[in-house]
Amino acid sequence: MPTVNINVNGQDLSAEVEERQLLVHFLRDDMDLTGTHVGCDTSQCGACVVHLEGKAVKSCTMLAVQANGKNITTIEGIADGDNLHPVQEAFRDHHGLQCGFCTPGMIMAAIDIINRKPNLDEKIVREELEGNLCRCTGYQNIVKSILAAANK
Repeated sequence: MPTVNINVNGQDLSAEVEERQLLVHFLRDDMDLTGTHVGCDTSQCGACVVHLEGKAVKSCTMLAVQANGKNITTIEGIADGDNLHPVQEAFRDHHGLQCGFCTPGMIMAAIDIINRKPNLDEKIVREELEGNLCRCTGYQNIVKSILAAANK
């Protein structure tokens, strides 16, 4: 089995992985970072979004070995101690979650959207979220949360 060296949430890790192991399963099963959710395993729902080298990726679409030598940030790595990330705060303050299953992926996608799109409006946010599914909220408060975070 190959060994991967990955920086996850600021911590250098080295682990043996199967060649076919998906990054999402490496993070959840081997690293015990269960905030990254497995929703569909087919890149349809976005529950597994993490940041790879600062950009949002669906971790169910890549192998752990492809992340060798890279920096990964999961939902567990965005807060500063007890201080929530501004996007997490916005989701809390604007009720951008219900059951919470999609929330980690939504937040990670939202951070990426805010970083890439300096002049956000509702239309842009909705277009950018097309690869992230929520079965509870109807997206209204998710969009409101992202726009509020972008304005901070």
